[in-house]
Amino acid sequence: MEAVAIVLAAGAGRRLGIGEPKAFLSLGDAPILVWAARSALACPQVGALVVTAPVGFEDQARSLLAGLGAPVTVITGGDSRQASVRTALTVVPSDTEFVLVHDAARPFVSPDLFSRVLEAVSGEAAGALPVLPVTDTVKQVADGWVTATVARTELGLAQTPQAFRTDVLRESHEALAAEELTDDAAVLERAGHRVRAIAGDPNNVKITTMLDLIAARERVGGPA
Repeated sequence: MEAVAIVLAAGAGRRLGIGEPKAFLSLGDAPILVWAARSALACPQVGALVVTAPVGFEDQARSLLAGLGAPVTVITGGDSRQASVRTALTVVPSDTEFVLVHDAARPFVSPDLFSRVLEAVSGEAAGALPVLPVTDTVKQVADGWVTATVARTELGLAQTPQAFRTDVLRESHEALAAEELTDDAAVLERAGHRVRAIAGDPNNVKITTMLDLIAARERVGGPA
């Protein structure tokens, strides 16, 4: 199967406090965005990329991603994650059966994880995502008081890439355009579709805070 991977890189990275979009910050030999794009295209099933970029950074993204050996379409991202995915889906070819959605902020994703999550979309599963087990005790809290202890055996920490049947993801996003959901698996769940969970990768960390960025740069041997 050949799929299109959507790489979301339109976030402002406000929690980093740098004033520059997170995906364009340096990480070793390349920006964070390039690391994620390289991994996506190293997956044998991925034939093309659609990348969402912040307003004003579209040409920079095209320049960074030129020469990766596969078609790359750069578009302007929306004002929310869901809006960016909806816009990206409009440029995914209509005959594309499967699409992957990945956050550029996870630069250490392995090509194998793209393959495994894509292969999990079959039968009853209209989508699939990698999850990590929750290792800490989870408390439900309200107004500073513990109201319940949640059974962690039934919980998982969601990662990207997430894979979907393209037509189902399009229809689900259109139906739930007015709602704010935090990932595409949640969009399918809310629309009534079944989503399969596979084992995630602890190395597939997300860069959100300055400490995350420092740790990522130390990991690749670059300046903090």
